[in-house]
Amino acid sequence: MGTGKEKAVVIGAGLGGLSAAMRLAGDGFEVTILEKNENIGGKLNQRSGKGFTFDTGPSILTMPWVLEQLFNSVHRNIEDYMDIIRIEPQWRTFFEDGTSINVLSDIPGMLDEMRKVKPDPGASFMKFLSYSQDMYELCMKSFYKTSISDLKDLRQQHTIKELMSMDPFHTVADSTKKHFDNKYLEQMFNYFVMYVGSNPYQSPAILNQLIYVQLGLGIHYVKGGMYNIARGMKAVLDELRVEVKTEQPVAHIYIEEEKAQGVVTENGDFYPADVVVSNLEAIPAYKSLLPNNGKTKKEIKTLTKKYSPTVSGTVLLLGTNRKFPQLDHHNFFFSEDPEREFKQIFEKGVPADDPTIYIGVSSKTDPSQAPEGKENLFVLTHVPPKTLMKKKADWDDYREIVLDKLERMGLTGLRESIEFEYEFTPDTIEELYGSNGGSIYGIAADKSTNGGFKIPARSQVYKNLYFSGGSTHPGGGVPMVTLSGQLTADLIKEDRSAVKAK
Repeated sequence: MGTGKEKAVVIGAGLGGLSAAMRLAGDGFEVTILEKNENIGGKLNQRSGKGFTFDTGPSILTMPWVLEQLFNSVHRNIEDYMDIIRIEPQWRTFFEDGTSINVLSDIPGMLDEMRKVKPDPGASFMKFLSYSQDMYELCMKSFYKTSISDLKDLRQQHTIKELMSMDPFHTVADSTKKHFDNKYLEQMFNYFVMYVGSNPYQSPAILNQLIYVQLGLGIHYVKGGMYNIARGMKAVLDELRVEVKTEQPVAHIYIEEEKAQGVVTENGDFYPADVVVSNLEAIPAYKSLLPNNGKTKKEIKTLTKKYSPTVSGTVLLLGTNRKFPQLDHHNFFFSEDPEREFKQIFEKGVPADDPTIYIGVSSKTDPSQAPEGKENLFVLTHVPPKTLMKKKADWDDYREIVLDKLERMGLTGLRESIEFEYEFTPDTIEELYGSNGGSIYGIAADKSTNGGFKIPARSQVYKNLYFSGGSTHPGGGVPMVTLSGQLTADLIKEDRSAVKAK
């Protein structure tokens, strides 16, 4: 028996799809989510073995207000669903010459850390933090409030003076150099842009707001593992009577009269819909789910030219039989030559021969994640997406490069301490999540090709078709993709109201 409600089908239960589904259900739609894997959460997932538990995707949570806002929008209190705690120190960073700097949200403490490499960092740091905060506050007026797809949209939200305050003529790296002129601090602050998988030497300076996002608002962890974000969302979806179907790969989006009118699964089931939201990235969705006609081909060509995928990555989940006291919850082992590293990954299409390596050890904060006396190391190295890779890489060899570097930089005995191991490569990431070339964060922000904008959330080709997730505004990372689902739902509400008003 029909409910009389409008129907929405969401393809993919990543955070963008889950948040869009929550909001659409809150707005009165009858919502079905179709997920091809056996678990919801997309790249935010979990794996365990031998007593170790690992978050397999995002391990750092920033801007928790985005999650709070989502739960509030459907009259729920997030604290009833998950326990979010603040992490301090935020990062521990290691350089090849033995220098180590802790990133702290406590300003006097942070200045002490910076004095290790710069005699009097106070004035330049405070100026930089204020610049970063101004950028963030401008984005709160527009980027984080509404779905923006180009400069025209942005201009409607801001005065010319405000647009100029976004430092439009510079890159992230230009701006850190101007403020610090110090190789350690530049490399450290430039790396914040990897939260969205972009190159600091190509990304617009507006992304320097990420410094304030982290230092001003803090970084957080969800007790029991980041996967509890997905579990919390699922609990709310169950309460909202959203049907979440796992192991349901979608064959195609049903298009008639140039409108998305439903979804067909690989086993032949048809789900009629008034709106379809693809949480599969836009370019792979056009390639694999939409009619192979002139219109689709033209759109793929346009999008591919303008929007490159972000970096992919190799991930080693390592359960070790001992603890490494020099590590904290979040650790970065930097490359000797960052410009060379980014050039290799973004321009030459080869894995960096001296990569920056991130290690997350959630058991430092949450002992439930590893057996006593042992640790769970999530080791991530960014590499080019498969679409930009010049030749096939040997990931076994790359594992050795990564472990060699870590042992050289102080984790002596790492290899022999490994008693559990699991690996993800760009192939695994592409296969599991359908992302473009195994991209981790959706679309790379590039000042010259897309001005830092993402693929529009409303399809430019087919009516009633929308996108959410890392390839759409505002981009990759937990808060951004969660926000993308909310903003896409807002856009749908706006469009449906306009249709009804006619």
